[in-house]
Amino acid sequence: MTYKGLDGITSVDIARLGIPSTLADELYQKLTEIIKNYGSASQETWQRLSTDVLSPDLPFSFHQMMFYGCYKDFGPDPPAWIPNQENSRLTNVGELLNKCGKDLLGSIYKDPISSFSDFQEFSIKQPEIYWKTILDEMNVQFAVPPYCILQESPSQPGGVWLPGSRLNPAKNCLNLNSKRDLDSIMIVWRNEGDDETPIQKMTLKELQLEVWLVAYALNNLGLDKGSAIAIDMPMDVKSVIIYLAIVLAGYVVVSIADSFASSEISTRLRISQAKAIFTQDFIVRGDKKLPLYSRVIEADAPIAIVIPTRDSSLSITLREGDIYWHSFLDGARDFRGTEFSAVEQPIDAFTNILFSSGTTGEPKAIPWTVSTPFKAAADGWAHLDIRKGDIVSWPTNLGWMMGPWLVYASLLNGASVALYNGSPLGSGFAKFVQDAKVTMLGVIPSIVRTWKTTNSAAGYDWSSIRCFGSTGEASNVDEYLWLMGRARYKPIIEYCGGTEIGGGFITGSLLQPQSLAAFSTPAMGCNVFILGIDGMPIQPNVPGMVGELALGPQMFGSSSTLLNADHYDVYFKGMPVWNGKILRRHGDMIERTTRGYYHAHGRADDTMNLGGIKVSSVEIERICNGVESNILETAAVGVPALGGGPEKLVIAVVFKDSDHEPDLNSLRVSFNSALQTKLNPLFKVANIVPVPLLPRTATNKVMRRVLRQQLAQADSSSKM
Repeated sequence: MTYKGLDGITSVDIARLGIPSTLADELYQKLTEIIKNYGSASQETWQRLSTDVLSPDLPFSFHQMMFYGCYKDFGPDPPAWIPNQENSRLTNVGELLNKCGKDLLGSIYKDPISSFSDFQEFSIKQPEIYWKTILDEMNVQFAVPPYCILQESPSQPGGVWLPGSRLNPAKNCLNLNSKRDLDSIMIVWRNEGDDETPIQKMTLKELQLEVWLVAYALNNLGLDKGSAIAIDMPMDVKSVIIYLAIVLAGYVVVSIADSFASSEISTRLRISQAKAIFTQDFIVRGDKKLPLYSRVIEADAPIAIVIPTRDSSLSITLREGDIYWHSFLDGARDFRGTEFSAVEQPIDAFTNILFSSGTTGEPKAIPWTVSTPFKAAADGWAHLDIRKGDIVSWPTNLGWMMGPWLVYASLLNGASVALYNGSPLGSGFAKFVQDAKVTMLGVIPSIVRTWKTTNSAAGYDWSSIRCFGSTGEASNVDEYLWLMGRARYKPIIEYCGGTEIGGGFITGSLLQPQSLAAFSTPAMGCNVFILGIDGMPIQPNVPGMVGELALGPQMFGSSSTLLNADHYDVYFKGMPVWNGKILRRHGDMIERTTRGYYHAHGRADDTMNLGGIKVSSVEIERICNGVESNILETAAVGVPALGGGPEKLVIAVVFKDSDHEPDLNSLRVSFNSALQTKLNPLFKVANIVPVPLLPRTATNKVMRRVLRQQLAQADSSSKM
């Protein structure tokens, strides 16, 4: 759609958007005054429009008219949010630079906004100073302090972080410090369907007592310290308590998403060698009760501790040897109210096993060590500006890295975790954000698309939000312009990383202008490179380049081992050397734009991102190949949506009988049924494309990247 420049818009144009003529005249007068003072196409003009004219109750088409009209001739990456010096000094990083900027950066320091990029570069070049400063800012308490921050190691490209130290991240979440007292609110929550009831709250003292009790009960199971204990349940107050208790007591959490089919649960239990599992009888979504315990049993799980769903008693019969939640707690009743002595772990001890799809069909088992939670929290501190008194909500699950990330990034920074036990797609969640006074709201783009399409957030006051976070998949400019408008144009910080990173490697900052669907900076402590066609890094900071992303190897909190694959082969083998250090593989295609932003362009390998879930093409193809006898082979690819947004799953199919006319709609339904039953109920095939042959290399490997490009071009041509 073509938009007029702001100086060409009339009150009649505004009224045509369905705005009453009297209000249209008022808006036009405000627009005219802003143009008079700031011009018709400046960043200051948009800043004034977004704060003084636009409001959530005005039609989104008017928001678009103002945004695209202001930036009609701007070119790529127009800033949707611009920091100012006054607010920048109130951020975590701004306060630190105000206090220590000259000491850290010397004569090049000017102010938090002008010097942010210098500070990011400092965090890479001076890791000893940077990470000691940030750990102190977060009040991290060591049982045994490290004898240095980073030690070079010939056997580990990423080095050894905090060598010799011992600490417990869960204990740090529960400690008293300058950011909280015993009455501080740690968790706020509400159950779906209870939308008119007050927000429930748990103080630090209450959380301590609950976590300590579960930790004592865990010890009664008689498991060796370091044993793996799975959690397969929705992310609610009980699962967070269980998670913290497992880590506090010196065991290892195995994260399993509550959406997984029994076969996927079984795979993760087998790889992790889990000795026990926490789960629920059912998952409640609206009026539906979805079975969960039965899936865990079908997965041949070890001993299960089963929690009733919102009821006081179970409505199912337990398998022999499994334990009812209240019986589990009752075994530790003598310790109720007694502080649990945390197991202080070496820095390289495992605290959590999470899973990320590889290209071989079996998920990679990625251990988080004791250091990883502090990387997550440091990202929250530096980039999402999470601080004392904040209320942080991010619809997710402990089965994905953002679940543990939410726990640590909130609690280690003195903030409260906000949990909605139900679907985040409807008006109930929107009301929860309002009632809980959420200050940092995390999203994935597919959720935002649903909110915008259904208008489920209409009428709710989100003005308490200071910023949004977004991760999981590619975002869309219009959808995120709409999202900003819901909170009167608070910034959206895009956040891209990986389970193996423990957080982000490229993101945004409240000290930089933020453009929609773009990243403004590498994460603190992370060095990013774009590889050229020769496989070598392109000169840093050269704009307008697209290539495979590589990472500097020394990233605090990132993985150094995998349970079921060779870590070096997966992340380092065959990678180029830069300044004497081998770079780390990630697998995303990335672009550095002419204005210095970064755009993600999907995967460079044979994985894809579906609704925020990274999945291997091989996993999908294995299931699709068995759906119908006339299928010879399939290739699954994620095709970028036109205009940006999440990838669409497209299946290319080679049929045995090429003369047979297949019913593609019926086959798509069959593919969806099989994928949702055997892999993940959230996966959905967008299109099926019959092909005579799959493109292959000389060694017979399927060239999915070529296929992805062909399908994307065909999709683009069909829409012209």
